[in-house]
Amino acid sequence: MNQERSRETICIQGGWQPKNGEPRVLPIYQSTTFKYETSEQMGRLFDLEENGYFYTRLANPTNDAVASKICELEGGTAAMLTSSGQAANLFAIINICSEGDHVVSSATIYGGSSNLFTVTLKRFGIDFTLVDPDASEEELEKAFRPNTKAVFAETIANPALVVLDIEKFARLAHSHGVPLIVDNTFATPINCRPFEWGADIVTHSTTKYMDGHALTVGGCIVDSGNFDWEAHSEKYPGLTTPDESYHGIVYTERFGKLAYIQKATAQLMRDLGSIQSPQNAFLLNVGLETLHLRMPCHCSNAQKVAEYLKSREDVAWVNYPGLKGDKYYDLAQKYMPGGTCGVISFGLTGGRQAAGEFMDKLKLAAIVTHVADARTSVLHPASHTHRQLNDQQLAEAGVDPSLIRLSVGIENVDDIIADIEQALK
Repeated sequence: MNQERSRETICIQGGWQPKNGEPRVLPIYQSTTFKYETSEQMGRLFDLEENGYFYTRLANPTNDAVASKICELEGGTAAMLTSSGQAANLFAIINICSEGDHVVSSATIYGGSSNLFTVTLKRFGIDFTLVDPDASEEELEKAFRPNTKAVFAETIANPALVVLDIEKFARLAHSHGVPLIVDNTFATPINCRPFEWGADIVTHSTTKYMDGHALTVGGCIVDSGNFDWEAHSEKYPGLTTPDESYHGIVYTERFGKLAYIQKATAQLMRDLGSIQSPQNAFLLNVGLETLHLRMPCHCSNAQKVAEYLKSREDVAWVNYPGLKGDKYYDLAQKYMPGGTCGVISFGLTGGRQAAGEFMDKLKLAAIVTHVADARTSVLHPASHTHRQLNDQQLAEAGVDPSLIRLSVGIENVDDIIADIEQALK
């Protein structure tokens, strides 16, 4: 894999390299299984002694090509696709955490991730401490415990639009001998590559900008290959001690920098089966081919819409990291100088009730439980995605009860603003 290629070229040509006479376009390998000539060949695959495809729940050529493209876009070492962004975050955590372990996580994350961490994984015996990402390093230090195994955060928080100080979180994680996992869904590798700032593992909901057309649900995990699991072997026995379910292989010894993803595939995908279908991976790849064109348009449109909203007296507040004076403007300029994302959050002077009335009057923008695709969409998180959170939890997640999440699409920006204007009137 050539790390020196531009992201634009990787979007188009990454992942699938056809040989002489092979299809120019990535094919859909729509097969559950793959044939071999001898029993011995199949046995070696099951023992992880050889690479190859034998059952799509574990690996599929279409999926691997798309994972390879995303891996190259992020500048990583290895990657795997999952059935959803939720599955990606779940796998990223439980690949290195088990009962009795602890994770430090930013509090300002997607409501589904917050619920996964503090409710479902808590039932499995993994404890999470949610922290204010804007807190000082001295304050954040207090959240770590001897059994802390990872730190988790989002590059741009959904929907609070908090921009993560990646270097600060990487320093904290590494000083405690644990990896930093960053969900890079909103920024995408077009606008930010967290590995360049010290992150160790990146996750994505490919459902969002990567697909870009609201066609497929999917996720991806990318490993930088930079975290030294062996140096902290007592913390990560699953990677550094024999796996009896695979004849005692030690992942770090057998696979080196590929150990993390190999374990996630061989163990977690084998047992939990949260695969992305080859058909969905194919459609995701089509979306990726225009990611480098769509992201600048999303950001440009969102910047103009944010400036328009800021100018109105009936808009109480606007959060968009591209606005000068925004709390996260400086961090955005540091980590994402080319643009952040197409999502804006704002509140109306009429509060929560006005939010619902405004949304009902929109004509071009649709009320949908989705964000970050080509069409402009709108959501009220307190009533929808974060509905399970009480007022205190909403505040901790950075979600004002009046917050409207506007995902600005790639339509003509004047049409988007006209729709907002008529709904506000």
